[in-house]
Amino acid sequence: MKKSLLMILAIVTSSFIYGKDRSLPPDTTIVSSHSITVKGDRFNYKATTGTQPVWDENGKPVAYCHYTYYERSNVKDRASRPLMISFNGGPGSGSVWMHLAYTGPTILKIDDEGYPVQPYGVRENPYSVLDVADIVYVNPVNTGYSRIVDEEVKREKFFGVNSDIEYLAEWINTFVQRYNRWESPKYLIGESYGTTRVSGLSLALQGRQWMYLNGVILVSPTGLGIDGSIGRSGPVGAALKVPYFTAAAWYHKKLPLDLQQQDLAQILPEVEDYAINELIAVIAKGGFVQESERKEAARKMARYSGISEKVILQHNLDIPTSFFWKELLREEGYTVGRLDSRYKGIDKADAGESPDFNSELTSWLHSFTPAINYYFKNVLKFETDVKYNMFGSVHPWDWDKDNTGENLRQAMAQNPYLHTMIQSGYYDGATRYFDAKYTMWRLDPSGRMKERLSFKGYRSGHMMYLRREDLETSNEDIREFIQKTIPGKNVPAKY
Repeated sequence: MKKSLLMILAIVTSSFIYGKDRSLPPDTTIVSSHSITVKGDRFNYKATTGTQPVWDENGKPVAYCHYTYYERSNVKDRASRPLMISFNGGPGSGSVWMHLAYTGPTILKIDDEGYPVQPYGVRENPYSVLDVADIVYVNPVNTGYSRIVDEEVKREKFFGVNSDIEYLAEWINTFVQRYNRWESPKYLIGESYGTTRVSGLSLALQGRQWMYLNGVILVSPTGLGIDGSIGRSGPVGAALKVPYFTAAAWYHKKLPLDLQQQDLAQILPEVEDYAINELIAVIAKGGFVQESERKEAARKMARYSGISEKVILQHNLDIPTSFFWKELLREEGYTVGRLDSRYKGIDKADAGESPDFNSELTSWLHSFTPAINYYFKNVLKFETDVKYNMFGSVHPWDWDKDNTGENLRQAMAQNPYLHTMIQSGYYDGATRYFDAKYTMWRLDPSGRMKERLSFKGYRSGHMMYLRREDLETSNEDIREFIQKTIPGKNVPAKY
């Protein structure tokens, strides 16, 4: 009873303070208790949401990160229970996406394919990985409810590839210390730009915080972020796009009949083989390629992409993805989505080189924004007038010296326990699945760590978990990854 009264007092007091000046204390928590059924097992869990400071070198709070931490209750051996630390991307995106649609105990109400429905709201996630791991969702500075509190501090401290990694590594160290999780197996999961973040954090935590991980999960990895040293431009980049074109065209029934009648899983290996083993060489020859080779490449690309040989030749065999989103369904009067090409949009004019808007993102914001605001206020009892930044102001972002792909390789080389899993949706046109495969191949050129690298593909887009079937499958893949990467007791980390 005393604990409940204190919690109510904290909520009432904080509501008054927050409403007064529209700010949050840099160090505060709200705790609540809940229950969930996962895979037929009903259990209780505790949710802690609040703010934790980002300190300067003198120990003064200069900013804070808002977080939400879920712990399964009645765990006898917390030391052996995994901890998963979750980030979304942008840069500038809050942690809302994976928090409220993927791995957490509560997900938003959408239909089975991921489209918004009204009334908006949330429901239990029957596939959450909270049964096997505790989870903390972190909002970097200026995302979600996280903010800078010292206006004198330079923005460069937070907004750049390496500064982002540096302060978040310190923040994670504090979190692990506060919640007594040093003994636990630890996992980082990042989506989109979050894959850049967690790739860099894997080495920063090892080298600067002496915190060693068991796993890194890269959800829809970005080309720029994960690979400061793995080139995907020029002929390679042009060829790697084609399997994505095939997947999107297959979904919209734009492939030739003999391909359309096959399952997607039967078609993609053929197209991947063509892209890697033939098309790169043809495009690499540029203007000096034999005309017969050029025309044959255009013919095959048209067959695999659902768009005409004519426009492929007009683009010198290198189709911009933005043009593809406009072109594939142009005759039907629709565009297709960037992050998930299952979604359709309507432009002002059928003519043009790219869509007027991202049809998938507007659809997602339709359902995510009301759900996250409702959830914190009504379920977690986190009262504030501070705006939840779905996308916050983090620009200009310093992209200099992005070596995060090499950071991840080094972390894996130095830590025999560390494994990496990539998850990608076939219909994602922004962070394409075959680009992710290529990055995985190139991440460890020696091949000596390939047994610790794995790839999983899904029949959806950037947020593969919005499709109910893939929500179940992708969470199960994480669950199996965690269980597989926890070594037996007293198994030494050595080669």
